[in-house]
Amino acid sequence: MEYRGFLKKQQLYENSLDKGVSGMQTDMEKYRIAADHISKRIKQNPQIAVILGSGLGPLVDEIQQPIEIDYTEIPGFPHTTVKGHAGKLVSGILGGKRILAMKGRFHYYEGWDISQVVFHIRVFKLLGISNLIVTNAAGGINTSFTPGDLMLITDHISLFAPSPLRGANQDDFGPRFPDMCNAYDAEAIAMAWEVAAKRNIRLKQGVYAFAQGPMFETPAEIQALRLLGADAVGMSTVPEVITARHCGMKVLGISCITNMAAGVLGQNLNHEEVMETAGRVGKDFTELVTEILRGWNDQ
Repeated sequence: MEYRGFLKKQQLYENSLDKGVSGMQTDMEKYRIAADHISKRIKQNPQIAVILGSGLGPLVDEIQQPIEIDYTEIPGFPHTTVKGHAGKLVSGILGGKRILAMKGRFHYYEGWDISQVVFHIRVFKLLGISNLIVTNAAGGINTSFTPGDLMLITDHISLFAPSPLRGANQDDFGPRFPDMCNAYDAEAIAMAWEVAAKRNIRLKQGVYAFAQGPMFETPAEIQALRLLGADAVGMSTVPEVITARHCGMKVLGISCITNMAAGVLGQNLNHEEVMETAGRVGKDFTELVTEILRGWNDQ
């Protein structure tokens, strides 16, 4: 059933290409068509984009003056197939800033090509967005973490991620060999810590490791990632961050530790636990992101 569902969504994606993004067009033309479609719908281009991970979508309920666009309506956009990813783009005001929020993202494990997984990032760049908040649900590797913690991402391990920059360089967006020394913006991280202190929000920070999924990692894999310096692990985010940095965007990453990774507690893992924990910390998460938006200079 899941495979048939994916085939149906793949067909919808191909139909969207027929409607406005033909295979004969260049990648840049595809990005521009999608950006133009979004721009016409939302009227005013946003200052900051927010990508919401599994179970974190309720943040959009706090957006004022919302304008909602289903991914299926945007030429060239892939579509979500995972529970907890509604597949909607929501524009409006949050924290005094005009934002564009993705209620659900695209994952490599869903069967999309890596260029489709990060399609939206380049579209955001064409919309004039220079700041990105990327969030996810993650498994805790650091044994000092507990489910429900929010972790600021200070760096990532992308050794197992298919590179979204593979192939001919997109010169209009960035250089052939982009630097990743400061993938996550230090000023934004410092501001997030200030917000957390003022609002009494429990916060951690650490290194996020990418795993291709969709299976959860094995205990041996988690041991290896711990030795490499990872504090949390998940199946998203890194390709988006690499692409955003290639585009010159400033990035802030936030992981919601929804469960402890394989082998840490000797328990089996399941997606329902991920969704339940993400929902439980929704209030703190929404407050943290809202106040970060309020204080983030978009220039």
